[in-house]
Amino acid sequence: MCPHVANHGLGQQLSTTGAWFATHQFLAEMIFHARVENHPCRTWDPALANLFYVPFYGGLHASSKFREANHTARDELAVRLVEYLQTRPWWQKHQGKDHFLALGRTAWDFMRTTNGEPDFGANCLLNLPPVKNVGVDRREASMARTQSIRFAVSFLFPPIQCRSDAGGGKCHEPFEVLKVLSQSHFCLQAPGDSFTRRSTFDSVLAGCIPVFFSPHTAYTQYGWYLPVNGSAYSVYIDLDGSEMEKGKGKKSIEEELSKISSDRVGRMRRKIIEMMPRITYAHPNSSDVGFADAVDVALEALLKNARSKLGLV
Repeated sequence: MCPHVANHGLGQQLSTTGAWFATHQFLAEMIFHARVENHPCRTWDPALANLFYVPFYGGLHASSKFREANHTARDELAVRLVEYLQTRPWWQKHQGKDHFLALGRTAWDFMRTTNGEPDFGANCLLNLPPVKNVGVDRREASMARTQSIRFAVSFLFPPIQCRSDAGGGKCHEPFEVLKVLSQSHFCLQAPGDSFTRRSTFDSVLAGCIPVFFSPHTAYTQYGWYLPVNGSAYSVYIDLDGSEMEKGKGKKSIEEELSKISSDRVGRMRRKIIEMMPRITYAHPNSSDVGFADAVDVALEALLKNARSKLGLV
């Protein structure tokens, strides 16, 4: 992980002249922390704070403990964190309702249960009773906890599946992936080991229209960041309930996409360009970039959520 934690978690710079970085998909915690430290709304006086950030790199810690068979050892740091927070006066004031965590892995990685479900390496952080009051900004929501919001931002390109003529090694080269996406109208976003693959946001940042096959890939998870009208920026194909599945023509995905007019493609791409600032990280060292980035959007939503829990709105 050493190369990836450079530049506040943005990773290695891809050129000497631009602000593009080869960012690891699980380092959102470091980037968020760095942005918050230098954020214009930060105060050093806790008595003036409306929202408290808990800088816990839970995702990175979880990555190091997935193979730990002893649940007590796997949960130890999360339990110690919560025990410590409960001793702090600013936590005690509202029982954590004005505190939040930013986690760089999916919700399931912090929600191990004791009801006999398969153990795939998760810890119990989000199932600890005191954490129920805490706002959580993370990579992907649990469908069972509908108020959860996935941490939407993936800054640059992971090894997603490339065209067959690109060569396996090129899938690990950000500029090669960008080239493929920028030359394509659509990018198919089938669910994988989680509903949303990182290429969802990589494709949007490249101006490529995402094609979804599950509403949970984007529509049910990103209310803070994405337009309510999903058809304004994406294509949805219901493989389970569509004519393709029912045998009414057995139309291919390619045939479905070919029906979309060039005018609609143009409108969708303009909407994608409009969306880009909200799903992009401003550099942590920047003071005023002239737009609200993903961290600004998250902080505004988390503050609104905290005020609601405290009965202030």
